[in-house]
Amino acid sequence: MNRRMVTLLAALAPVVALGVLGTTVHVPFVALGPGPTVNTLGDADVNEDGKVVRKPVVEIDGTEVDPTSGNLNMTTVAVRDKLTLFDALGLWASGRQGLVPREEVYPPQKSKNEVQEENTAQFAKSENSAELAALRYLGLPVALELTTVSTDGPAASVLKEGDLLLRIDGTPVDTLVGLQDVIGAAAPGTTVQVTYQRDGVESTAPITLGSRPGADGGEDAGKGYLGVNAKQVPNVPFTIDFNLADIGGPSAGLMFSLAVVDKLSTGELNGGKFVAGTGTIDPDGDVGPIGGIPYKMIAAQEAGATTFLVPAKNCDEARANRPDGIDLVKVDTLSSAVDALATINSGGTAPTC
Repeated sequence: MNRRMVTLLAALAPVVALGVLGTTVHVPFVALGPGPTVNTLGDADVNEDGKVVRKPVVEIDGTEVDPTSGNLNMTTVAVRDKLTLFDALGLWASGRQGLVPREEVYPPQKSKNEVQEENTAQFAKSENSAELAALRYLGLPVALELTTVSTDGPAASVLKEGDLLLRIDGTPVDTLVGLQDVIGAAAPGTTVQVTYQRDGVESTAPITLGSRPGADGGEDAGKGYLGVNAKQVPNVPFTIDFNLADIGGPSAGLMFSLAVVDKLSTGELNGGKFVAGTGTIDPDGDVGPIGGIPYKMIAAQEAGATTFLVPAKNCDEARANRPDGIDLVKVDTLSSAVDALATINSGGTAPTC
Protein backbone atom coordinates (compact mmCIF):
# COMPACT_ATOMS: atom_id res chain seq x y z
CA MET A 1 0.00 0.00 0.00
CA ASN A 2 1.54 3.33 -1.02
CA ARG A 3 1.98 6.32 1.28
CA ARG A 4 -0.83 8.30 -0.35
CA MET A 5 -3.33 5.50 0.25
CA VAL A 6 -2.23 5.17 3.87
CA THR A 7 -2.73 8.92 4.30
CA LEU A 8 -6.12 8.73 2.62
CA LEU A 9 -7.34 5.90 4.82
CA ALA A 10 -6.06 7.57 7.98
CA ALA A 11 -7.70 10.87 7.10
CA LEU A 12 -11.02 9.26 6.26
CA ALA A 13 -11.19 6.59 8.95
CA PRO A 14 -14.09 8.41 10.66
CA VAL A 15 -16.03 8.32 7.39
CA VAL A 16 -15.40 4.58 7.07
CA ALA A 17 -16.71 4.12 10.59
CA LEU A 18 -19.92 5.89 9.67
CA GLY A 19 -20.43 3.41 6.82
CA VAL A 20 -23.10 4.95 4.65
CA LEU A 21 -21.20 8.22 4.30
CA GLY A 22 -18.58 6.31 2.33
CA THR A 23 -21.06 6.23 -0.54
CA THR A 24 -21.91 9.95 -0.46
CA VAL A 25 -18.98 11.99 0.85
CA HIS A 26 -16.47 13.06 -1.83
CA VAL A 27 -12.76 12.58 -1.11
CA PRO A 28 -10.03 15.09 -2.06
CA PHE A 29 -8.54 12.71 -4.62
CA VAL A 30 -9.01 11.99 -8.32
CA ALA A 31 -8.46 8.68 -10.07
CA LEU A 32 -6.11 8.37 -13.03
CA GLY A 33 -6.52 5.46 -15.41
CA PRO A 34 -6.24 4.31 -19.02
CA GLY A 35 -7.91 6.76 -21.37
CA PRO A 36 -8.91 6.60 -25.04
CA THR A 37 -6.22 5.59 -27.52
CA VAL A 38 -6.54 6.80 -31.11
CA ASN A 39 -4.79 5.66 -34.28
CA THR A 40 -3.25 8.79 -35.80
CA LEU A 41 -3.21 6.98 -39.16
CA GLY A 42 -6.94 6.32 -38.96
CA ASP A 43 -10.17 8.31 -39.00
CA ALA A 44 -12.21 10.04 -36.31
CA ASP A 45 -15.69 11.51 -35.95
CA VAL A 46 -15.72 15.29 -36.39
CA ASN A 47 -18.63 17.63 -35.72
CA GLU A 48 -19.07 20.00 -38.65
CA ASP A 49 -22.01 22.41 -38.58
CA GLY A 50 -23.96 20.13 -36.32
CA LYS A 51 -23.28 17.00 -38.38
CA VAL A 52 -20.88 14.22 -37.46
CA VAL A 53 -18.56 13.31 -40.34
CA ARG A 54 -15.70 10.86 -40.56
CA LYS A 55 -12.31 12.44 -41.37
CA PRO A 56 -8.66 11.41 -41.14
CA VAL A 57 -7.13 12.14 -37.73
CA VAL A 58 -4.18 13.63 -39.62
CA GLU A 59 -5.58 15.17 -42.79
CA ILE A 60 -3.21 16.38 -45.50
CA ASP A 61 -4.62 18.24 -48.51
CA GLY A 62 -2.86 19.68 -51.53
CA THR A 63 -0.14 17.09 -52.02
CA GLU A 64 0.22 13.36 -52.64
CA VAL A 65 -0.11 11.22 -49.51
CA ASP A 66 1.61 7.84 -49.24
CA PRO A 67 -0.65 4.90 -48.28
CA THR A 68 -0.34 3.72 -44.68
CA SER A 69 -1.52 0.72 -42.69
CA GLY A 70 -1.30 -0.56 -39.14
CA ASN A 71 -1.33 1.77 -36.15
CA LEU A 72 0.53 4.72 -34.70
CA ASN A 73 -1.65 5.25 -31.64
CA MET A 74 -1.60 8.25 -29.36
CA THR A 75 -2.55 7.43 -25.78
CA THR A 76 -4.30 9.38 -23.04
CA VAL A 77 -5.04 9.33 -19.33
CA ALA A 78 -8.63 9.34 -18.06
CA VAL A 79 -9.38 11.44 -14.96
CA ARG A 80 -12.29 10.59 -12.66
CA ASP A 81 -13.38 13.30 -10.25
CA LYS A 82 -15.92 13.61 -7.44
CA LEU A 83 -15.09 10.22 -5.97
CA THR A 84 -16.74 8.87 -2.88
CA LEU A 85 -14.54 6.96 -0.46
CA PHE A 86 -15.89 3.66 -1.70
CA ASP A 87 -15.30 4.76 -5.31
CA ALA A 88 -11.69 5.62 -4.47
CA LEU A 89 -11.01 2.34 -2.68
CA GLY A 90 -12.58 0.29 -5.46
CA LEU A 91 -10.63 2.03 -8.21
CA TRP A 92 -7.35 1.77 -6.34
CA ALA A 93 -7.91 -1.93 -5.64
CA SER A 94 -8.54 -2.60 -9.35
CA GLY A 95 -4.85 -2.17 -10.15
CA ARG A 96 -5.75 -0.17 -13.28
CA GLN A 97 -6.25 3.16 -11.53
CA GLY A 98 -4.14 5.40 -9.35
CA LEU A 99 -5.19 8.06 -6.86
CA VAL A 100 -3.58 11.49 -6.62
CA PRO A 101 -4.58 14.57 -4.61
CA ARG A 102 -7.19 16.51 -6.55
CA GLU A 103 -5.14 19.69 -6.34
CA GLU A 104 -2.44 18.11 -8.53
CA VAL A 105 -4.90 17.95 -11.43
CA TYR A 106 -7.24 20.82 -10.54
CA PRO A 107 -5.23 23.49 -8.66
CA PRO A 108 -7.44 25.24 -6.09
CA GLN A 109 -6.68 28.68 -7.56
CA LYS A 110 -8.14 27.63 -10.93
CA SER A 111 -11.62 26.54 -11.92
CA LYS A 112 -12.17 23.24 -13.68
CA ASN A 113 -13.05 25.15 -16.85
CA GLU A 114 -9.78 27.08 -16.66
CA VAL A 115 -7.82 23.83 -16.38
CA GLN A 116 -9.67 22.38 -19.36
CA GLU A 117 -9.02 25.53 -21.39
CA GLU A 118 -5.30 25.30 -20.60
CA ASN A 119 -5.27 21.64 -21.65
CA THR A 120 -7.02 22.53 -24.90
CA ALA A 121 -4.47 25.28 -25.59
CA GLN A 122 -1.60 22.86 -24.89
CA PHE A 123 -3.13 20.37 -27.31
CA ALA A 124 -3.39 22.99 -30.05
CA LYS A 125 0.22 24.01 -29.44
CA SER A 126 1.31 20.37 -29.64
CA GLU A 127 -0.41 20.04 -33.03
CA ASN A 128 1.49 23.05 -34.35
CA SER A 129 4.81 21.79 -32.97
CA ALA A 130 4.15 18.31 -34.38
CA GLU A 131 3.59 19.73 -37.86
CA LEU A 132 6.72 21.88 -37.74
CA ALA A 133 8.88 19.05 -36.38
CA ALA A 134 7.70 16.70 -39.12
CA LEU A 135 8.30 19.23 -41.88
CA ARG A 136 11.78 20.00 -40.58
CA TYR A 137 12.59 16.28 -40.36
CA LEU A 138 11.47 15.83 -43.97
CA GLY A 139 13.54 18.80 -45.12
CA LEU A 140 10.44 20.79 -46.08
CA PRO A 141 10.41 24.56 -45.60
CA VAL A 142 9.20 26.40 -42.54
CA ALA A 143 9.39 30.14 -42.03
CA LEU A 144 9.22 32.82 -39.37
CA GLU A 145 5.99 34.80 -39.39
CA LEU A 146 6.20 38.19 -37.72
CA THR A 147 3.75 38.45 -34.84
CA THR A 148 4.70 41.98 -33.79
CA VAL A 149 6.83 44.78 -35.22
CA SER A 150 7.86 47.43 -32.71
CA THR A 151 6.48 50.78 -33.81
CA ASP A 152 9.68 52.56 -32.74
CA GLY A 153 12.09 49.80 -33.76
CA PRO A 154 14.50 49.67 -36.72
CA ALA A 155 12.18 47.45 -38.80
CA ALA A 156 9.04 49.56 -38.39
CA SER A 157 9.31 51.32 -41.76
CA VAL A 158 9.90 48.08 -43.69
CA LEU A 159 8.27 45.06 -42.07
CA LYS A 160 4.67 44.38 -41.03
CA GLU A 161 2.93 41.89 -38.82
CA GLY A 162 2.20 38.76 -40.88
CA ASP A 163 5.28 39.04 -43.09
CA LEU A 164 7.36 35.91 -43.53
CA LEU A 165 10.99 36.58 -42.65
CA LEU A 166 13.17 34.51 -44.98
CA ARG A 167 16.81 35.64 -44.98
CA ILE A 168 19.18 38.13 -43.36
CA ASP A 169 22.14 39.07 -45.61
CA GLY A 170 21.39 35.91 -47.57
CA THR A 171 21.44 33.65 -44.52
CA PRO A 172 18.18 31.66 -44.15
CA VAL A 173 16.40 32.22 -40.84
CA ASP A 174 13.62 29.78 -39.98
CA THR A 175 14.00 29.52 -36.21
CA LEU A 176 13.85 32.13 -33.47
CA VAL A 177 17.29 31.10 -32.24
CA GLY A 178 18.69 31.41 -35.75
CA LEU A 179 17.23 34.91 -36.11
CA GLN A 180 18.61 35.98 -32.73
CA ASP A 181 22.05 34.60 -33.60
CA VAL A 182 22.24 36.38 -36.97
CA ILE A 183 21.00 39.73 -35.63
CA GLY A 184 23.04 39.44 -32.44
CA ALA A 185 26.23 38.83 -34.42
CA ALA A 186 25.91 42.27 -36.04
CA ALA A 187 26.69 45.48 -34.15
CA PRO A 188 24.19 48.31 -33.71
CA GLY A 189 24.40 50.64 -36.69
CA THR A 190 25.04 47.79 -39.13
CA THR A 191 22.83 47.77 -42.22
CA VAL A 192 21.56 44.31 -43.16
CA GLN A 193 19.62 43.13 -46.18
CA VAL A 194 16.32 41.61 -45.01
CA THR A 195 14.43 39.30 -47.37
CA TYR A 196 10.78 38.80 -46.55
CA GLN A 197 7.55 37.65 -48.16
CA ARG A 198 4.29 39.59 -48.08
CA ASP A 199 1.10 38.44 -49.82
CA GLY A 200 3.11 35.86 -51.75
CA VAL A 201 5.64 38.41 -53.05
CA GLU A 202 9.28 38.20 -52.00
CA SER A 203 11.19 41.44 -51.38
CA THR A 204 14.55 42.52 -50.00
CA ALA A 205 15.17 45.79 -48.19
CA PRO A 206 17.99 47.33 -46.14
CA ILE A 207 17.43 47.86 -42.41
CA THR A 208 19.90 49.54 -40.07
CA LEU A 209 20.02 47.71 -36.75
CA GLY A 210 19.56 49.56 -33.50
CA SER A 211 20.78 48.93 -29.96
CA ARG A 212 18.90 46.49 -27.77
CA PRO A 213 16.60 48.27 -25.31
CA GLY A 214 17.94 48.12 -21.79
CA ALA A 215 21.40 46.90 -22.82
CA ASP A 216 23.13 49.85 -21.07
CA GLY A 217 26.66 48.58 -21.41
CA GLY A 218 25.84 44.95 -20.52
CA GLU A 219 26.68 41.88 -22.56
CA ASP A 220 23.94 42.76 -25.07
CA ALA A 221 25.29 46.25 -25.70
CA GLY A 222 27.23 45.19 -28.79
CA LYS A 223 24.41 43.16 -30.29
CA GLY A 224 22.12 44.44 -33.01
CA TYR A 225 18.38 44.89 -32.58
CA LEU A 226 15.69 44.48 -35.27
CA GLY A 227 12.57 45.09 -33.18
CA VAL A 228 10.38 42.13 -34.15
CA ASN A 229 8.79 39.05 -32.61
CA ALA A 230 8.01 35.97 -34.68
CA LYS A 231 6.69 32.42 -34.64
CA GLN A 232 7.53 29.40 -36.78
CA VAL A 233 4.95 28.47 -39.41
CA PRO A 234 4.83 25.95 -42.29
CA ASN A 235 5.89 27.34 -45.64
CA VAL A 236 4.56 24.58 -47.88
CA PRO A 237 1.87 24.53 -50.62
CA PHE A 238 -0.37 22.10 -48.74
CA THR A 239 -2.26 21.98 -45.46
CA ILE A 240 -2.13 19.65 -42.47
CA ASP A 241 -5.10 19.45 -40.11
CA PHE A 242 -5.53 17.39 -36.94
CA ASN A 243 -9.10 16.21 -36.43
CA LEU A 244 -9.52 15.21 -32.81
CA ALA A 245 -11.91 16.69 -30.28
CA ASP A 246 -12.18 16.40 -26.51
CA ILE A 247 -8.48 15.65 -26.08
CA GLY A 248 -6.23 17.91 -24.01
CA GLY A 249 -2.61 18.33 -23.05
CA PRO A 250 0.61 18.22 -25.08
CA SER A 251 1.51 14.53 -24.97
CA ALA A 252 0.21 13.52 -28.43
CA GLY A 253 2.89 15.56 -30.19
CA LEU A 254 5.29 12.72 -31.00
CA MET A 255 2.61 10.44 -32.45
CA PHE A 256 1.14 13.27 -34.53
CA SER A 257 4.59 14.02 -35.96
CA LEU A 258 5.16 10.36 -36.82
CA ALA A 259 1.82 10.22 -38.62
CA VAL A 260 2.73 13.27 -40.72
CA VAL A 261 6.14 11.80 -41.57
CA ASP A 262 4.53 8.45 -42.46
CA LYS A 263 2.01 10.06 -44.79
CA LEU A 264 4.55 12.31 -46.51
CA SER A 265 7.28 9.71 -47.06
CA THR A 266 7.45 6.36 -48.80
CA GLY A 267 7.09 3.11 -46.91
CA GLU A 268 5.49 2.45 -43.54
CA LEU A 269 7.17 3.61 -40.35
CA ASN A 270 5.41 0.94 -38.29
CA GLY A 271 5.94 -1.89 -40.77
CA GLY A 272 2.16 -2.26 -40.85
CA LYS A 273 2.11 -3.26 -37.18
CA PHE A 274 0.48 -1.81 -34.05
CA VAL A 275 2.75 0.81 -32.50
CA ALA A 276 1.62 3.15 -29.75
CA GLY A 277 3.41 5.82 -27.78
CA THR A 278 3.45 9.18 -26.10
CA GLY A 279 5.62 12.25 -25.66
CA THR A 280 5.62 15.99 -26.15
CA ILE A 281 7.49 17.42 -29.11
CA ASP A 282 8.89 20.83 -29.93
CA PRO A 283 9.37 22.36 -33.40
CA ASP A 284 12.98 21.12 -33.47
CA GLY A 285 11.82 17.54 -32.96
CA ASP A 286 12.94 17.08 -29.34
CA VAL A 287 10.71 14.65 -27.41
CA GLY A 288 9.84 15.51 -23.81
CA PRO A 289 8.45 13.54 -20.85
CA ILE A 290 4.79 13.24 -19.92
CA GLY A 291 2.64 12.14 -16.99
CA GLY A 292 0.53 9.04 -16.48
CA ILE A 293 2.64 6.66 -18.53
CA PRO A 294 1.58 3.51 -16.61
CA TYR A 295 -2.05 4.11 -17.61
CA LYS A 296 -1.15 4.96 -21.19
CA MET A 297 0.75 1.67 -21.52
CA ILE A 298 -2.25 -0.25 -20.17
CA ALA A 299 -4.51 1.45 -22.73
CA ALA A 300 -2.06 0.61 -25.52
CA GLN A 301 -1.71 -3.04 -24.49
CA GLU A 302 -5.46 -3.53 -24.18
CA ALA A 303 -5.93 -2.01 -27.65
CA GLY A 304 -3.44 -4.47 -29.16
CA ALA A 305 -0.14 -2.59 -29.32
CA THR A 306 3.08 -4.60 -29.26
CA THR A 307 5.52 -1.67 -29.31
CA PHE A 308 5.35 1.45 -27.14
CA LEU A 309 7.46 4.56 -27.75
CA VAL A 310 8.65 6.04 -24.45
CA PRO A 311 10.26 9.46 -23.91
CA ALA A 312 13.75 8.82 -22.53
CA LYS A 313 13.03 10.66 -19.28
CA ASN A 314 10.02 8.42 -18.63
CA CYS A 315 11.97 5.20 -19.06
CA ASP A 316 12.42 4.33 -15.38
CA GLU A 317 8.71 4.65 -14.66
CA ALA A 318 7.77 2.81 -17.85
CA ARG A 319 10.13 -0.07 -17.14
CA ALA A 320 8.77 -0.46 -13.61
CA ASN A 321 5.17 -0.61 -14.87
CA ARG A 322 5.51 -2.37 -18.24
CA PRO A 323 2.48 -4.52 -19.11
CA ASP A 324 3.10 -8.00 -20.48
CA GLY A 325 3.49 -8.21 -24.25
CA ILE A 326 4.68 -4.62 -24.75
CA ASP A 327 8.19 -3.82 -25.99
CA LEU A 328 9.41 -0.44 -24.77
CA VAL A 329 11.40 1.73 -27.19
CA LYS A 330 13.32 4.71 -25.84
CA VAL A 331 13.17 7.91 -27.90
CA ASP A 332 14.42 11.44 -27.33
CA THR A 333 13.87 13.02 -30.76
CA LEU A 334 11.58 12.52 -33.72
CA SER A 335 14.56 11.32 -35.69
CA SER A 336 15.42 8.69 -33.07
CA ALA A 337 11.82 7.45 -33.12
CA VAL A 338 11.85 7.05 -36.91
CA ASP A 339 15.25 5.31 -36.75
CA ALA A 340 14.08 2.97 -33.98
CA LEU A 341 11.03 1.90 -35.97
CA ALA A 342 13.19 1.32 -39.05
CA THR A 343 15.52 -0.85 -36.94
CA ILE A 344 12.60 -2.93 -35.67
CA ASN A 345 11.21 -3.35 -39.18
CA SER A 346 14.56 -4.64 -40.42
CA GLY A 347 14.76 -7.21 -37.62
CA GLY A 348 17.21 -5.29 -35.45
CA THR A 349 17.06 -4.26 -31.81
CA ALA A 350 15.99 -0.71 -31.09
CA PRO A 351 17.10 1.25 -28.00
CA THR A 352 15.00 0.13 -25.04
CA CYS A 353 14.23 1.40 -21.57
